[in-house]
Amino acid sequence: MSQRESVVAPPLGFSPDILRKLSELETAVGAAIHGKPEVVRLSLVCLLARGHLLIEDVPGVGKTTLAQALARSVSCRFHRLQFTSDMLPSDVLGVTIYNAHAEAFEFKPGPIFSNFLLADEINRTTPKTQSALLEAMNESQVTIDGHSHFLPRPFMVIATQNPVEHHGTYPLPESQLDRFLMRLRIGYPDTASERLILRDSSRESAPPVTSGLVPDDVLRLQDAVHRVTVDETLIDYMLAIVERTRSHDSLTLGVSPRGSQGLYRAVQAVALIEGRDYAIPDDVKRLAVPLFAHRVVINTRATLVQRRADMGERIIQEILSQVEVPL
Repeated sequence: MSQRESVVAPPLGFSPDILRKLSELETAVGAAIHGKPEVVRLSLVCLLARGHLLIEDVPGVGKTTLAQALARSVSCRFHRLQFTSDMLPSDVLGVTIYNAHAEAFEFKPGPIFSNFLLADEINRTTPKTQSALLEAMNESQVTIDGHSHFLPRPFMVIATQNPVEHHGTYPLPESQLDRFLMRLRIGYPDTASERLILRDSSRESAPPVTSGLVPDDVLRLQDAVHRVTVDETLIDYMLAIVERTRSHDSLTLGVSPRGSQGLYRAVQAVALIEGRDYAIPDDVKRLAVPLFAHRVVINTRATLVQRRADMGERIIQEILSQVEVPL
C-alpha cells in the first residue's frame, strides 16, 4: 500500500488512534467521490492547514458532493448556503434585531456561525455579499454593528463555482480569491469510476459519510501540522518559486505573502497526512499549482491565447520546471 493511499506510521508522538481517524476520514470522503484520491487528499490538506477551499469545475462532476462529504464527515456544525443574486450580507452573517420583551437589541447569528460553511455557487451572488466573507475567512470573526463575534473552531469555507457559465455571475475579485488556500478541479471520472457512480445512483439513498472525528480531533491535527519540520533549503525553494511569479512577463500580479504562508502550512499538512514529520521538495511541486494558480493575475496579452485559469496553471508549471530543486 502506497503512502498516498493511507496514513502510515505515527509521527510527532501523535497517537495512533487520531491518525487512524484521519485515515478513516480520508476513506469516508473518498467513498463519496469515486476515482479521485488526489482531490480527496488535497481537500484534507486544506482542512489541516486551516485553509478555505474553492472547488471549480463544470456542472455535474461532484463539486457539491465533495464539499458536503468533507464537511459532514466530521461531527461538527455544518450549513449549506445556496448563493443567489438577491442574497444580502445579513443572510450570511446574521442580523441584530430589537427584542421588545427584553427591551434590548439581540444578535441573531447567520449561517456563517458553523464549523463548515458550504458556499454553493459563490460567484452567483453580488460583490457586496461576497465581501461579507472576507473578514470571516481571514480572521475567523465577523464584525456587525461595531461588535466582533468569533466563529467556532475549526472553521472552514468550502465554495463551489462553475468556470464555464458566466451569465448572471460575478467573478470573485483577487482579494477574495487570495483568501482561498487552494483551488481544486475534480474533472470527469474514468470509466470504471463512473460505473461505480451509476451503481450507487440506483440506491435509494447514499450511505452516510462518517469518520468518528469531532472538533477537538481536528484541532489537534491542525496543531500537529505546525510541528512538521521544514528545512531552510526547502523554504528557499518556495520563496524562489514565489519570486518568479512576481517577475514573470505574463503576470501582472504574482503570489502574495499570504500565498507563500499558505504553501508553507500546506506542505507541513501533506507531510503529516503521509506519515512524515518533515517536508520534501515533492510536497512543494505537488501543491504549487492548486495553491498559486488562482492567485496570479494574467496580463491582457496572455489572456488572448487561453482562458485565465488554464494560463495560470501553465505558468506555475513552467516556473516549477525552471527553479532548481534542492537536494
